[in-house]
Amino acid sequence: MINDNFALTGALTIAVNNEVVQKTHNLVVTSGKEWVAKRMAGQDSKMTHMAIGTGTTAAAAAQTALVTELERNAMTVSGGTVSTNTIQYAATYAAGDGTGAITEAGIFDASTGGDMLARTVFSVVNKGAADSMTITWTITVS
Repeated sequence: MINDNFALTGALTIAVNNEVVQKTHNLVVTSGKEWVAKRMAGQDSKMTHMAIGTGTTAAAAAQTALVTELERNAMTVSGGTVSTNTIQYAATYAAGDGTGAITEAGIFDASTGGDMLARTVFSVVNKGAADSMTITWTITVS
């Protein structure tokens, strides 16, 4: 019997002022899996934006948005950088941008609304008004 599994997993690294402050995993949500299937059929658009927020509700497969979105920025590598079976996205939140007690993040294919690929909830990362924060997010297909 052939047993061929297909899984999407993700991990992200959060750096404040170029110092890594947290590493965590994510949940690829149902709408993200549907987005992958549509892309395989030549439909839908690239993932282009990363959002951060202050929601603390656990990530769940049925979610389509962050619980309390604070800021959404274009990813510095729009559409991601592909290497073997991984794709990496990154977004930077400059001084004065996305300031607050950050506890959630997500990847989207639009500047507002759109399809959410993945969401994560993590321990508070305090981003002050003078801080710069970069999130590097790697999705692995295995």
